[in-house]
Amino acid sequence: MALALVVGVLALWRPASAHVRAASLLVRFADPDAHGLLADAGRHDVDIRDEEAAGTRARLYVPVGVDDPPGLVVVHGVHWKGIDEPRLERFARTIAASGVEVLTPEIRELCDYQIDPASIATIGESARSLSASLGGRRVGLMGLSFAGGLSLVAASDARWADALSFVVSVGGHDDLGRVLRFFVDDAAPLPDGTTLRMHAHDYGAAVLVYSHVEDFFPPEDVPAARDALRAVLHEDFDAARELAKNLSPPAAARMQRILAHDTASLAPELRAEIARLEPGFAAVSPSDHVGALRVPAFVLHGAGDTVVPPSEAEWLAHDIPRPMLRQALVSHAIEHVELESGTPIGDELALVHFMSDVLDAADDEPLSTR
Repeated sequence: MALALVVGVLALWRPASAHVRAASLLVRFADPDAHGLLADAGRHDVDIRDEEAAGTRARLYVPVGVDDPPGLVVVHGVHWKGIDEPRLERFARTIAASGVEVLTPEIRELCDYQIDPASIATIGESARSLSASLGGRRVGLMGLSFAGGLSLVAASDARWADALSFVVSVGGHDDLGRVLRFFVDDAAPLPDGTTLRMHAHDYGAAVLVYSHVEDFFPPEDVPAARDALRAVLHEDFDAARELAKNLSPPAAARMQRILAHDTASLAPELRAEIARLEPGFAAVSPSDHVGALRVPAFVLHGAGDTVVPPSEAEWLAHDIPRPMLRQALVSHAIEHVELESGTPIGDELALVHFMSDVLDAADDEPLSTR
């Protein structure tokens, strides 16, 4: 990214220090080995240690030489590696190097590709744990991908209100059912009544089938089908094909359609499954909770996101009470939760401004009154 030019522009319009810090963070996230005036601005060494928080495995990233640092809980998305996923590790380390203590709790359900209400309590209690370790200082909460939506639900719950100062959704959902229908139909409705049409990520149907494999395969085929689908989601397609050989012929034929990303042939059953599951979506959808939000919220989404469509950011901006919505940005500079290269200067400038506001919110966290 051409962040040096971005920072030069921003310096003309408001105090530059926060923006330089944000730009430095983004440069180092894009290239962890980057050095130079911008990359090293406000950079700290980071002490990393594994521990337990809120009854789950967690990792703490502590900036060295920073007295009374602000805190941020960063929650990984749907991925089997959880807190060991390299992009998450790089992101957490980069934020910590900016002077923020970062806790990454492992969310077991998300590691197994499940969007489950149980995750919300783990997220909220992780925030409470980090707050307590920082002497009662309120902490920020940032969720990536589907954890963005779950983090908004947690932040809207009065049980954790005294531990939180702000919440950030990066590539998060507003309504889980709407996202699952997007996986099937390549269409996402917008708040203004129009429809966004884009090809959904190919793994979406596999996630839905895996999470309820017993509804798509006969009982005798469920164990082997689950193993094969898990291999698909781990991107071990050779193993998936081998495991599929243990299935009965009809089940093997169905697995081959999943491996071939033939969503169209499964669409009627997928739509029926989504309709069957619909009553449970409210518990994990911010749309049903953010009316109670009492901390500032930031919403960031990639314009080309094919996992959670960018229309969900517009829905979040629509549903979050206006006094609580600090920023909502749909950017070409990111794709889902990964930085894009070669994007227009305006997108880079807006992303730096967004991150500088998040870092400002972290610095402004007051002591809890509990």
